[in-house]
Amino acid sequence: MPPLILQYWYTALRWRWLVAAVFGGMLLLGLLATLFMAPQYTAEVQIQIDRQQKQITMVEGVEAQTTPQDLEFYATQYALLKARPLAERVATTLRLYNNVAFLDAHGISSDEADAAEGGSTQKAREAARRRVVGILLANVEIAPIRNSKLVDIKYTSRNAELSAKIANEWARSFIATSMDRQYASTADARKFLEERLVTLRARLDESERLAVTYASRNGIVPLSETKDQDGKTISSRTLVGTELEALSAALNEATAARVAAEARSRSASEATNEAVISSTLASLRSQRASIAAEYAKKRVQLEDGHPFVRELAEQLRSADAAVAQETQRIGRARSNEYREAVARENELRREVQALKGTFDQESKANIQYSALLRDADTNRQIYDALLQRYKEIGIAGQVGVNNISVVEPAAVPTSPSSPKLLLNLAIALVAGVVLAAGLVFALDQLDEGVRDPNQVEALLGLPLLGITPIVPNDAVEEIADVKSHFYDAYFSIRTNLDFATTHGFPRSLAITSTRPNEGKSSSALSLAVVLGRTGRSTLLIDGDLRSPSVHHMLELENGKGLSNFLAGDDAWSEMLQQTKFKNLSIMATGPTPPSAAELLSGDRLHLLIQKALENFDNVIIDAPPVLGMTDAPLISKATEGVVYVVESAGPPVRGVRNSIKRLTMSNGRLFGAILTKVSLDSLNYGYGYGYGYGYGAKYGEGNSSGTPS
Repeated sequence: MPPLILQYWYTALRWRWLVAAVFGGMLLLGLLATLFMAPQYTAEVQIQIDRQQKQITMVEGVEAQTTPQDLEFYATQYALLKARPLAERVATTLRLYNNVAFLDAHGISSDEADAAEGGSTQKAREAARRRVVGILLANVEIAPIRNSKLVDIKYTSRNAELSAKIANEWARSFIATSMDRQYASTADARKFLEERLVTLRARLDESERLAVTYASRNGIVPLSETKDQDGKTISSRTLVGTELEALSAALNEATAARVAAEARSRSASEATNEAVISSTLASLRSQRASIAAEYAKKRVQLEDGHPFVRELAEQLRSADAAVAQETQRIGRARSNEYREAVARENELRREVQALKGTFDQESKANIQYSALLRDADTNRQIYDALLQRYKEIGIAGQVGVNNISVVEPAAVPTSPSSPKLLLNLAIALVAGVVLAAGLVFALDQLDEGVRDPNQVEALLGLPLLGITPIVPNDAVEEIADVKSHFYDAYFSIRTNLDFATTHGFPRSLAITSTRPNEGKSSSALSLAVVLGRTGRSTLLIDGDLRSPSVHHMLELENGKGLSNFLAGDDAWSEMLQQTKFKNLSIMATGPTPPSAAELLSGDRLHLLIQKALENFDNVIIDAPPVLGMTDAPLISKATEGVVYVVESAGPPVRGVRNSIKRLTMSNGRLFGAILTKVSLDSLNYGYGYGYGYGYGAKYGEGNSSGTPS
């Protein structure tokens, strides 16, 4: 089987005149459409759409600056460029609703518009507005430039100036619409924040009031608070806590003083630090030392009873008494100091214990107070954040910054953009290809006959014995010419039938087809002629009792024949007629019987074949068609086998299959099929007729002298 593309090519060639007619008609239609189309002018304005707005202020607007997908952003912008509200804004700005020139520029007359509107009512005006908006949307084209931020806005009409005017206004309206949308979103955000700020302010005041009331009710006097970087209260100093801290420090100092005083009170009076550093005691001791020195000196010089010595002794006793008295005074002072330190320590300890009870109660109350403070801090943070955002949005909304700008405004076009002859012809040609392909495919599907020789075995389940061409002359004339392609074809079929049985060419053979005029009679005669020319005596019996044709082909009589023998006349040899072909005799049908099926249902046909084979090498029967009759199945039982003739592009495959099934059910043996009436064009298209014939269809035509090639 040829490649699939070659099959398509062969199919197109088979319907080439239809394809040519479709192509010609479509090209003519494209030419006429181009000539009758009004010129259209396209104006183009180019804009740039940035992903982010220019940052004029240091605060952000309400619109997000980035999104995860830029493709979604630009797809949204392209959709907004063809939105109906934008077209309505352009129509309103340019006053197109009642503009007759606008309608004329799009091929709509004012009379047609009035008729379509149907009056001047509100409903009619709405219809007119919808018509104008529909025209604008139908004639605008949004063409993004790939891998860039640029977008071309094109508008087409019959008026060049109007096209440029609408294109420029379309870009301006899109920019204005974008800015209006930003302003609207900012205003909505400010209104929302205002409402939320009022609610949050009331909530903040309530939370702070609850905290103050709770502190007052529980005696909590906060002195200072410590906040983290987020403004939340993490610690709070109260009056009780501060007093407890001060008393604790004083108690520690008193305890230390008491310990020190206790240590001093236990040491000897004269060995204490106060005794050492006391100036009074030092002076007294100095005076005593002077008196003692003078007393010792005088005792050496004078007697103990001397008045001066006794006076010095009295002074020495007085000095000792004074030193002892001062030392005792210092000891009493240390004792007093110790008692005072103990008393102070005890007093401070009692005060600390009392204040600790108060502090414990305050600490328990401070848990709820801390919760109230945290709630107030949270409300304050939310309020401050929303207030800051409210101020930022107010500033950003007042700055008219847009992310869309016009790169190149539209100029008035100087030449029409359409119609374009070459483009229209190309479109017509493509449409012609599609239409022709559809028609050829549909016709080829409706044509259920067998065309390709390779389809015979695939569709019918029979081996292909050979194919025969369509001949311009009579089949008898063609088979008589041994140099004709027709003769070569049947000689090839005869050769293939030599391998049908173990003894070679079947001795008795029936040839039939699905319906009349498929070439079965020509095939039967041609095979008989070929057999005769190869030296085999052959009898050709015309078995089509309903429509005989063999005697007409050979221009012989039909006085007596097969019907006579089947009716009981045993003189079968008298019914034979000689032909002009070598070793070929025929038996015509004879008179037409009332019921051919009844004659063929007996054993007389089988008897005739047996007697004929005693005198002939081969017997070939031209059987009637199978479809609608029982004659062919009856004949197939009496012969050694059947050759089935199928006309190229003839009967539907399903009919052929049913006929073959009938022959098989009657125990007929089918040797194969012959595909007849194949055009030479089909052979040239590659049907593979070269299996014994086709590839040599023109072989030797240039060798007119007959010299072997």
